[in-house]
Amino acid sequence: MNLESFKGSVGSLLDNLAEGWKHLTQSASGALTRFIPGEKTELPAKSDVDDIFFVRGRSWTMLGGDVFEDDKRVVVRLEVPGLDKQDMAIEARDDALIISGEKRFERESTEGRWRVMQCAYGSFRRVVPLNVPVLAEKANASYKNGVLRVELPKAAPGAPKSVTIRVK
Repeated sequence: MNLESFKGSVGSLLDNLAEGWKHLTQSASGALTRFIPGEKTELPAKSDVDDIFFVRGRSWTMLGGDVFEDDKRVVVRLEVPGLDKQDMAIEARDDALIISGEKRFERESTEGRWRVMQCAYGSFRRVVPLNVPVLAEKANASYKNGVLRVELPKAAPGAPKSVTIRVK
């Protein structure tokens, strides 16, 4: 491999990393959710964890979601694994769906050590913007296999609007 070929490979790698980072920050920035441990979270003590990246008071995770719209409704699906449905609260407004809850740590046994802790525990709040007004009082939700699904009827049924803007 000559120097020019090596430079091209490194340049291509950096371009791909930059493109991937841009995509992540644009499409998933809303999914990054902070978890704040509370009294009921029951995390292990720092001295019980060998993971150098473990910080007892702070953790973040991605709560991935999808928003689907048709003529009559908006459907929000949010991945919130490790929760029981009674540990979540859902609030629907005209312009946003707000999901909050708490994920508690579960001990495996009374002896042993944690080598790696990458899951987020504690209370969280995720806001999913809605681009059309909805009838919040007629919303319904289900939770299956770690996925929360909320269906919200539109306040004014109709196809999603698209407006063409002319450049002057």
